[in-house]
Amino acid sequence: MKLSGRKISRGRAEGIGLVSTSPISFLGDVDPQSGLITDHKSDISGESIRGKVLAFPFGRGSTVGSYVMYSTKRSRRAPVAIVNERAEAVVATGAVISGIPMIDGIDVGLLRTGDKMVVDAEESSVELPDVQLRKAVTSFLFNKGRVLLLKRSEEVGTQRGKWAGVSGYLEDDEDPVDRSRQEILEETAIGNPLLRKEGKPILARGNDTIWEVHPFLYEVDTREITIDWEHVEYRWIRPEGISGYDRVTRLKRVLDSLM
Repeated sequence: MKLSGRKISRGRAEGIGLVSTSPISFLGDVDPQSGLITDHKSDISGESIRGKVLAFPFGRGSTVGSYVMYSTKRSRRAPVAIVNERAEAVVATGAVISGIPMIDGIDVGLLRTGDKMVVDAEESSVELPDVQLRKAVTSFLFNKGRVLLLKRSEEVGTQRGKWAGVSGYLEDDEDPVDRSRQEILEETAIGNPLLRKEGKPILARGNDTIWEVHPFLYEVDTREITIDWEHVEYRWIRPEGISGYDRVTRLKRVLDSLM
């Protein structure tokens, strides 16, 4: 699986990923002599950046952070590469003067600590050799201001017990609309729903798979459905109430793209 971004600092490197969901300041959050993350609030607190592909949303803090990064390079405690969602001047400058390959424009939420990563700034890409791409459809049924959520059974292969829309795998040669309609019929016994909107594909991570989810919004004239073996419960909820449910990965983002 390869993700495309933007080159910030040239070079190519590979290593094991160390991924933070929070911004990092090299001044205060990183010990340049040990290479350890010292911010106790960080989700990677106590981890070493040495030799890792360090991924985080964006940098923060003083411009001195650029020289702290350079110090980690001199002390041989630097990461082999840096991946950001959005590069800012401090981290970008530090990467350039330290000769550390860096790209941005990458959705860090798709990366996991422990992933093998190949960062190629010349191609502006991050390759995840052990992660596969699969395609899926997710449809929301809409009726009088409410959308349908389904709770996944313990018999399904992934994300058991989570709330979801009407979902299914998509083969490369399948038409996404056709597949979405087939899944609705199989999972709810509703035929001929009215397609209101098709959203742009959204990427979501699940274990060793990145899902390319094709979202759809359908209007139906009934709330009476018949669920199949894939689900154990269903509810019609107001769209803004989805945050209160233990849902599959990025389901709220999929719904938001349609509403």
